[in-house]
Amino acid sequence: MRVVVDLTRCQGYGQCVFLAPDVFSMPGQEALMYDTGPDDDQREHVLRAAAACPVQAIHLDRMTTQHRTMRPELGPSPTGDGEAFKRQGRIVIVGASLAGARAAGVLRRDGFTGSLTLIGDEPHQPYDRPPLSKQVLMGKVPAERTLLPQLREVEVNWLPETRATGLDLSAQKVRLADGGEIGFDKVLIATGARARPWPKEPEAALDGVYVLRTLDEARRLRERVATGVKRVLVIGGGFTGSEVASVCREMGLPVTLVEHGPVPLRGALGNVIGAVAADMQRAAGVDLRCEVTVAALEGDADGRLRGARLSDGSTVEADVAVVALGAVRNIEWLEGSGLACGVWGIATDAGCRAFDVNGVVTDNVFVAGDVARFPHPVFHYQFLALEHWGNAVAQAEVAAHNMISDQAHRWPHLSLPVFWSNQFGVNIKSVGVPSFADELMIAQGSLAERRFVAVYGYRGRITAAVTFDHGMWLDFYRRLIEQAAPFPPDFHTVDRLDGSRPVPAQVPERIKPAEGATVVVTGHDPGERRATLVRPQR
Repeated sequence: MRVVVDLTRCQGYGQCVFLAPDVFSMPGQEALMYDTGPDDDQREHVLRAAAACPVQAIHLDRMTTQHRTMRPELGPSPTGDGEAFKRQGRIVIVGASLAGARAAGVLRRDGFTGSLTLIGDEPHQPYDRPPLSKQVLMGKVPAERTLLPQLREVEVNWLPETRATGLDLSAQKVRLADGGEIGFDKVLIATGARARPWPKEPEAALDGVYVLRTLDEARRLRERVATGVKRVLVIGGGFTGSEVASVCREMGLPVTLVEHGPVPLRGALGNVIGAVAADMQRAAGVDLRCEVTVAALEGDADGRLRGARLSDGSTVEADVAVVALGAVRNIEWLEGSGLACGVWGIATDAGCRAFDVNGVVTDNVFVAGDVARFPHPVFHYQFLALEHWGNAVAQAEVAAHNMISDQAHRWPHLSLPVFWSNQFGVNIKSVGVPSFADELMIAQGSLAERRFVAVYGYRGRITAAVTFDHGMWLDFYRRLIEQAAPFPPDFHTVDRLDGSRPVPAQVPERIKPAEGATVVVTGHDPGERRATLVRPQR
């Protein structure tokens, strides 16, 4: 039995905890943990929990797609080419990731009966990454139980441990490391990203230095920390680094976290909310070192990690170091392909079609997931590259739909970014892009209690909301963002403090957006969602 909870939907009501307490737990007020592969004797309990979930976030044995067309599709093209492609076309998906697997399921669901090949360089079937830094590292579930449930009974030619080495657009072939080639009519690139390694190779090779992104990396790190270590050094205070620090402290391990910025989570949430995260870490016993970097990792004569030397001259003794310095997008295999790709990922239009190097959109190359960089109308058409579970799912579904649809029936990818993190007993959620802001305001709750809603605004419009143990409000603020609601918000709730005022968002400096347009998003289903420009009042 496989269980997946869509934590982008979960709002922390906790009904599952009451109905299946051996499978689901909530160690904080809203931070949900669950067994990804419970025994079959728990099936009835899980089914009851899934039925009772107010937002239907629990999936058992298979994952439902997020979107279904709410109205019948228009008829096929006059030439019938679209129907012929559905029957006889060849689609290749490069990347056996969450996005790749979800796209395969949607293609079959929507009537594609042609040749479908899924290429993956790992030996494992597609798996769920979020539990790796939580349940797996904690030892609550083994790494292999994070394999995703079947999306559908998908007839797919799956090629595990197969690395793609090139893409020939003119010949329409994917080149493989073993010298083979696979022809395609359309290809979906879902190769995702890998953990950024420690830049100094001799130091990265020390016994005790780890990264955390894949199933195998999670298994190795779990095996090491389970044996008992003197101290864990976490390099990087983003979400992965903070979650690792949280789990290690929960295990009773001493932790030092080194962050080059003034506070953890600054890149995603800014200094104001990052300061709350810093207080959480220190209260949990983390030795948090901010505005400092690791100058060198140091080992003994046998090649075992013994500690680190920091940029301020201090040292840290540690026998395990987790490098959490972000991700590197897997685009090297596309060198010379003619696509517009680089360290930022692969540039696409809002319909998931890739641009070539001239900025011209292709019609047979699609991209989804962490490796995609796409324009979002709500954020002044800035190109976004998102490493979020929800984005991978939604974008894969749009890409799959568009691969078997003509121009008149294609969908735009207009889902707002949503992500979550459980750390130090607190459930953190975000909708929108917090770094696209000049001000923020605590609209509900209290920073001191670490239970609040922070609303972000840019030039008088709401652009994001971040909740700490206030997840049930996230959908409310999503609708405000889509409606281009004014900032600061002017409404009253039961837990809004009088006198709350906007303050500078203190987000990291980034490329200034072009003089942009206000956009209103309407519709629920991707087949109906549309963006409308709103002319500014003069």
